[in-house]
Amino acid sequence: MPAVTVTPGGTASTRLTVRNDSDIVEAYTLEVVGDCKPWATVEPERVSLYPGTSETVTIRLDPPRSPEVGAGDVPLGVRVLPAEHPEAVTVPETTVHIEEFHELRAQVLPRRRRGWLRGRYRLAVRNEGNSPARVVFTPEQPGEELRFGFTPGELKLEPGESAETRLRVRTGKPVWFGKPAVWPFTVRASDTGAAEGAERPEALVRPPLEAEFVQIPVFPKWLLAVLAALLALLLAWFALVRPAVRSAAKQAADEVVQPRPTPGRQNGTAPGTGSGNGTGTGAGSRPGGQGADVAPGSGGGGSGGDGDGRSGTGQQSSATIDVQTSGGRSKGGTYVVPEGKVFGVTDIVVANFQGDEGVMTITFGQRKITTIALETFRNQDYHWVTPIKIPEGAGVTVNVTCAKPGTPATGRQAQQCHEVLNVSGVLSDTKR
Repeated sequence: MPAVTVTPGGTASTRLTVRNDSDIVEAYTLEVVGDCKPWATVEPERVSLYPGTSETVTIRLDPPRSPEVGAGDVPLGVRVLPAEHPEAVTVPETTVHIEEFHELRAQVLPRRRRGWLRGRYRLAVRNEGNSPARVVFTPEQPGEELRFGFTPGELKLEPGESAETRLRVRTGKPVWFGKPAVWPFTVRASDTGAAEGAERPEALVRPPLEAEFVQIPVFPKWLLAVLAALLALLLAWFALVRPAVRSAAKQAADEVVQPRPTPGRQNGTAPGTGSGNGTGTGAGSRPGGQGADVAPGSGGGGSGGDGDGRSGTGQQSSATIDVQTSGGRSKGGTYVVPEGKVFGVTDIVVANFQGDEGVMTITFGQRKITTIALETFRNQDYHWVTPIKIPEGAGVTVNVTCAKPGTPATGRQAQQCHEVLNVSGVLSDTKR
């Protein structure tokens, strides 16, 4: 039985001659044994021979194109079993040479990546040939905008083995504005061992792996529209709103600093030099030479007027009342005017910096000044041209009823309501 060479995926055959040297008619059963048995057949599998005759059978070889059929020499044996004399069984042998074939299956994952400057891909490769493979990768791109890096740059695979390599794609410069840039590229996976030993290199050429990198702009389109809107608002502020605010603020400041009438001087007349009984008739004056208007809402009570003439000169003073209380509870704080003093209040500033919810009541002496819902403001201020006077022993009282603590700038809800009142004015001595 002669040796034979076969290519996986192809067909080859060899012949075996069976002769009956006995003196009786004999039937012979033929069966392939050894590594070739799964893909070898005998035609016919049974022959009957008269004494002294022979017959040639064909052994057909059909190895599959699979990594499981390794390249190299494989023994082929055919067992010939006589029916009448089974003890005379024989196994003629020969050699089957299986040729090498190289085949790679590769895949790039994912086929598309999005990024500002770089993208990462995976290249999965499987050696579907019947001999070891040394795989290298070659990137291709129409231009020169991309840079490629493989880790590892080379794979060594046994028949049927799989592995992965990482591919990094990077661009040279970013896209700041506009549309995304699409950069297509291809990657070839080649078996260098096959290219060196193959008689027909063109048979190893396979379609390249196609992929693309989508380079997105750093700043999206909508950001340009937002920047344009902000620029328009800034221009409108500096050109229109800011001058109007400055004018209104200057006008209010001028009104505040206008000179006030003083006792004994009305309409610019010095004490004792005015006409009549000195009661004066100037705007804003009151009979008796009081010379100060009662602020709206202050009434004529003892804490707001100065008709008793007991207060002398004083100095600017201020006090701060800090109130903290838990949700669902009320708490107050008081600043008491020192003995022998009169406090002329001109300004108060209320701070609800946490955004608490509830009610705040402010009282000067026995007079309720205002009641404010906390959720309607963060900072609030009140000013009086004519001071509201609080006598000695009386005080400025703040009462807070906390419905719900707010959330300050830290972003975490507070455990208590926290309000602050600053009261400013002139603290004068009382004339006894």
